[in-house]
Amino acid sequence: MLLCLRDDKPTIPFPGQWDLLGGGLEPGETPLECIVREMREEIEFDLKAPSFFKSYNLADRIEHMFWQHSNLDIASTPLHEGQRLRWFSEKEIRAMPRDELAFGFRDLLVDFYEQGPFRNGTGG
Repeated sequence: MLLCLRDDKPTIPFPGQWDLLGGGLEPGETPLECIVREMREEIEFDLKAPSFFKSYNLADRIEHMFWQHSNLDIASTPLHEGQRLRWFSEKEIRAMPRDELAFGFRDLLVDFYEQGPFRNGTGG
């Protein structure tokens, strides 16, 4: 799982915590258009065929999760938001304390691993 270490600025939510790449929908934008745009803006990566995983209706927002297999070389990937990128294994995600992952994403990632859409041969 590719995560981004958020900036360590006290003026932003969850400073210095790991986060998923992505962001908020712009007016008139679909969730798919949003993740494609956000990946291009944040790491200059063109998603070709992201697979929809699930939408979560959370207390403060709706999260739409997409995924795609990639062998992205993070050493040569530009990062326009955050401090750095890092690949995490499923074991590392499951062992991570909830407060190390921003916006409550740890539970959503554990659900992703438990559902295992990447195991059925579909998706990017």
